[in-house]
Amino acid sequence: MSFHMHLRAVQNSGVRLSYAWPEEFMGAAWDWDVHQAEYDAGIAESIEKDFSSVHELYEAGSGLSEGRGGAWELPVYGGDIVCHPEDEQPPFVHLTPDAVRRASAFLTDVSFDVLWETAGPKLHATFGPGWAEEDVRGIYVQHHADLRAFYQRAAVAGSAVVKAFWY
Repeated sequence: MSFHMHLRAVQNSGVRLSYAWPEEFMGAAWDWDVHQAEYDAGIAESIEKDFSSVHELYEAGSGLSEGRGGAWELPVYGGDIVCHPEDEQPPFVHLTPDAVRRASAFLTDVSFDVLWETAGPKLHATFGPGWAEEDVRGIYVQHHADLRAFYQRAAVAGSAVVKAFWY
């Protein structure tokens, strides 16, 4: 089974918070040509399988000055939830441009080393005994770098972010 968190930057004026709009908007991005063009342009990002663990990594920053006020929640699960009318599908999530700026500031200001010191042992353990800590840490360093770059670009552009969780 495959599951992804997929993020797309968009001008907030184009966002509609009815379920049909993000379903169409996010669904259109899985067309390979659109998908690749958006990744190349830096206006889309995704994490396969590990997104919940990345959220746990950021949760370790909830007590830090950078994470206070809920900023640690924004990169993965935070935002305005747009539910399916009959709760049959995973929700979409919308971050306003202000929330995107807060997420970007958190990801820029927080020390990955401090997060890893707190959450790393637990995250490493979920990979099993065959995985070296440096290899697991490297996976999370890459996720953090990719999210930081994505949110920085979106914040500079004044964009909103729409997230989909595909299962």
